[in-house]
Amino acid sequence: MFLEGLAEKLQNTFKKLKGKGKLTETDINEAMREVRLAFLEADVSLPVVKDFIQRIKERSMGAEVMSSLTPAQQIIKIVNEELTRLMGDEQAKVNLSATDGATVFMLAGLQGSGKTTTAGKLALYYRKQGRRPLLVGVDVYRPAAIQQLEVLSKQISVPFFSLGQDVSPLDTARACRSQARTQGCDLIIIDTAGRLHIDAVLMEELAQLKGILNPQETFLVVDSMTGQDAVNVARSFNEDLGLTGIIMTKLDGDTRGGAALSVKAVTGCPIKFVGAGEKPDALEPFYPDRMAARILGMGDVLTLIEKAQASFDQDKARELERKLRKQEFGLDDFLEQITQVRSMGPLEEVLGMIPGMGGVKQLKQIQAGFDEKEFGHIEAIIRSMTSEERKNITLINGSRRKRIAAGSGTSVQDVNRLLKQYEQTRRLFKQFGESTQGKSGRKQKPFKLPFQHLF
Repeated sequence: MFLEGLAEKLQNTFKKLKGKGKLTETDINEAMREVRLAFLEADVSLPVVKDFIQRIKERSMGAEVMSSLTPAQQIIKIVNEELTRLMGDEQAKVNLSATDGATVFMLAGLQGSGKTTTAGKLALYYRKQGRRPLLVGVDVYRPAAIQQLEVLSKQISVPFFSLGQDVSPLDTARACRSQARTQGCDLIIIDTAGRLHIDAVLMEELAQLKGILNPQETFLVVDSMTGQDAVNVARSFNEDLGLTGIIMTKLDGDTRGGAALSVKAVTGCPIKFVGAGEKPDALEPFYPDRMAARILGMGDVLTLIEKAQASFDQDKARELERKLRKQEFGLDDFLEQITQVRSMGPLEEVLGMIPGMGGVKQLKQIQAGFDEKEFGHIEAIIRSMTSEERKNITLINGSRRKRIAAGSGTSVQDVNRLLKQYEQTRRLFKQFGESTQGKSGRKQKPFKLPFQHLF
């Protein structure tokens, strides 16, 4: 979980406040001291922390808290609002309006920040949005950088262009617009070269590339695991290059993550995307209000809805509804539902978006009691059955269970457990269907599958 340490400390601090009735100035000072320590341990910039705590204290000492019937809830509300403000108030929009042909995104960053991978993620994200991106490699310094981008482009089915490592990056930049027109692309994503540190040569080349490309967006790709160095890098790039947005990577790693809370306040440059995973689709727009809510354990319903909409096919949902009405729900359908839930992301991440389930302690308990490898075991068991067995589990007697267990590399107990889970799910769905019928058999309201209400 992103900023897990900070989230846990803040949630524990506010839990103590909830146990009190009327709050005193001493209570508020003690809570703010714990919040300050939590932010510093998360590697948030000291000036940012001081300003943040001062604003919260000023508001918490006011009438809106001291005279409130629920003072602890009011303080949490204030912290949520100030945390959102710290990260940018609202989502920073991406400029996609090109006046002369294709929109251009230029990616800059230090070597090892995940720039090339992020270029591929951006291309896939906008391809799914209906855009026709072209990936362009101009990193002639890092061995195999251009080849890596080309491999990524094939994996996500996006066109690729480069004149190779023996040609100047500036010449490739000049030629990419013509290539985009030839291939019918309306978005050009440029993967520039990085360095191990900021130097004059790097900045001069980036400035020249920017002059040639005139990009709508100049993104800095920042590794969140570098802590406050990430903020210093962002400040330097912004001063020399004029950034329009920041993309934070590796937010799923073992990182304190305070850079994400500091970078907007220090540089004035908004975070526009975050990467939290190695898969090509592990890139999300950054919403300050949603991130603040998740840090405070308040869930993130809007992102959950978006993930569900992207993962659940409406036509398949309607077909499954038809099967459920006719009691034709088989194990193949059961497997498909599990697969769609898995496509929304790690279970811990999905549960963390549900209000009331976002507490770090609850998520750790769930994680301890559930192994995501179980999904793989379920798939192996179902695929070890015959098509007749998947449609009618009453055929699965003792000998067949032994055969299925052997074929899937599991035990008979695992097979029994899966069949029991399937029966419980089928009964649950049957109850959903029956609840939509009146006693006279007339239809009362439309039948909705789990998650279908999110469409």
